[in-house]
Amino acid sequence: MTIDVERNQQFLTDLFAGPFRGHAIIMDAPLPPREPAEALDDGDFAISQRPVKAWVPTILRQYENMLAWHEALGDDGVPFARLWTGTEIIAAAFGCPVHVYEDSPPCALPLVTTAAEADAITLPDLHARPLERVFELGTLLRDRLGPDVPLGVPDIQSPFDIAALIWRKEDFFIALHEEPEAVKRLVAKCQQLLTTFLHEFKRQFPNCNLCHCPNAWAPPELGCWLSEDEAGSLSVPMFEEFCQPVLGDLSRTFGGLFMHCCATADHQYAEFKKIPNLRGLNRYFQEPGPGPAIRTFAGHCVLMMAWFDEATLNMMLDLALPDSRFLLNPSAATLDEAKALYERLRIRCPRS
Repeated sequence: MTIDVERNQQFLTDLFAGPFRGHAIIMDAPLPPREPAEALDDGDFAISQRPVKAWVPTILRQYENMLAWHEALGDDGVPFARLWTGTEIIAAAFGCPVHVYEDSPPCALPLVTTAAEADAITLPDLHARPLERVFELGTLLRDRLGPDVPLGVPDIQSPFDIAALIWRKEDFFIALHEEPEAVKRLVAKCQQLLTTFLHEFKRQFPNCNLCHCPNAWAPPELGCWLSEDEAGSLSVPMFEEFCQPVLGDLSRTFGGLFMHCCATADHQYAEFKKIPNLRGLNRYFQEPGPGPAIRTFAGHCVLMMAWFDEATLNMMLDLALPDSRFLLNPSAATLDEAKALYERLRIRCPRS
């Protein structure tokens, strides 16, 4: 069995913005084992810690593993080479120090604690070393793989979430009440840099995949993808004030929006639904389960489900409404287990 990439691309394009031809099933390919030399590295994807060329073998093996996985399964996946990083990229471009962990992706450490310090931050350009290195890596991968292999973006946070990384969190949330205009000015800087970065990424790598979470593909003209995880810490009025305008602007700029949110944010569903051209939503459900999301977003956007077991996925399919659209992104330990799970789910989710 081999993967029909063009067929899958059209199927996923239709899922997100066209006629419904069935729910998508993309089995999540496991990461290949580390090579001995890679195991010696302390912080696989710290943008400021490794020579750029040192990332290439790992990402190539991950792409090759993904390609072989989807070819063996014949599922709905579109293999791509992902520029893996942590959440620190844009914040680091503003000057945040980066903390490197031994066994997980790096993170940005806060840079400012007051409104005055936040206002003093200058807007970096794309020559900021963390961003420049992303483009260098993308060029190296394209040279190795050719222009036909989609390149996936690094981890993308929303402008509000980037600001919450730059501004020490406990002071940031106080500033939402005491210095709201300073918060908005910092968020605006984050939005401007993120927008510039994504435009340039699309320009340099036209065959790109803007998805960073979960494991999916969509044509870049359908919109950008981002994580909006601070939504769970905000009231609805605060989300309306600080996040909604920015998300709407990004959606209008890029032709749509795909969003990951693993926070306790069920209370924001009505606000999420207001985002123009919301194409897809990836949630980690709270105690009520998937029902509220299925009822809210049926006929509105695709629910992209990752990290759930088979029982939960079947429950979602049982709860589906006539106009629900799902992208199921389950994982399995072995290829044989993945084949068996895929075949069971495909029986429930035929596609035309």
